[in-house]
Amino acid sequence: MKKLNRNYSGKTFIVEIVMILMGLLFLVPFYFLLVNSVKSFGDLLTNAASWPTTFEWGNYKRAWEITDFPEAFMNSLFITVVSILLIALISSMAAYRMVRHNSRFNKVLFMVFVAAMVIPFQSVMIPLVKVTGWLDLANSRTGLIICYLGFGAPLSIFLFHGFIKSVPLEVEEAAVVDGCTPYSVYWKIVFPLLKPMLVTVIILNSLWIWNDYLLPSLMLQSDALHTIPIATFALFGQYTKQWDLALPALTLGILPIIIFFLAMQKYIIEGITAGSVKG
Repeated sequence: MKKLNRNYSGKTFIVEIVMILMGLLFLVPFYFLLVNSVKSFGDLLTNAASWPTTFEWGNYKRAWEITDFPEAFMNSLFITVVSILLIALISSMAAYRMVRHNSRFNKVLFMVFVAAMVIPFQSVMIPLVKVTGWLDLANSRTGLIICYLGFGAPLSIFLFHGFIKSVPLEVEEAAVVDGCTPYSVYWKIVFPLLKPMLVTVIILNSLWIWNDYLLPSLMLQSDALHTIPIATFALFGQYTKQWDLALPALTLGILPIIIFFLAMQKYIIEGITAGSVKG
C-alpha cells in the first residue's frame, strides 16, 4: 500500500510540474505584450525579448489619444452587452420551447441550428454585406448587434438545449398546478435554474464579441462607431507598423475582458459539463 501511495504521489508530482510548465508557456505571449508595450520603438526592434532599458509609460498615453480609446471602449461595451443580453434571453427561450414541445418541426429546427454551427463565416460574408445594405442596417450598431445575435444563437441554443433536458419536468408541472402561467413557469422556475449555463454562454460570447475584428470591419465604416479591435488596427499601415503604440493599445483593449474572464471563469467548466452530460 505504501509503495502504491508513493507511486501515485510521484505521478501526481510529475503531472503538476507539467501543468506548471504549460501554464508558463501560455503566459509567454503576455510577457512579450506587456514588456514591449513600455519600450521605445528602437528598443523594441532591437530585442523584443529583453527587459526594457527605460520604461516608456508615455506609450499608453499616446495610444489612448490616437485610438480615441474612450469612444472605442464605449462602442465595444455597448455592442457586447446588448448582443450578449439578446443572445442569452432569446436562445434560452428558443431552447426551452424546443425541449418542452418536442414536435417534428422543433426537431428539424434544432438540427438546422446545429448545422449552422459548422458553416464558415467567410462563406457568408458577401451575402451578409448585401443583405444588411438592402435592409439599411450597414454602418450601424443595431445592424451589427443583429448579426451577432444570428451568429451567436446556434451554439447558445445547442448549450441551453442540453442543459434544459436536465431540469425535472415535475417541477414545472407542480408550478402549473399552483396556478403559474407558461410564462411564469419559465421566468420564475426554469430561468433561475439555468444560471450555470447562462453564465457560460455569456462568458463565451463576450470573449468572441469583444475581440472580434472581422464582422465590425465589414459592418462599421464610420470612425465614430469603431470598436477597440478596429481602432487598434488603424495603427498598422501598408508601409508602417507602429508597434510602440499598437502594443499598449492591445493591452488596454484586452484588460477589461481578462478581468471579466478571471472573475467568471469558475462557471465555465460547471456550465459546459452540465449541458453536455445531462439529458
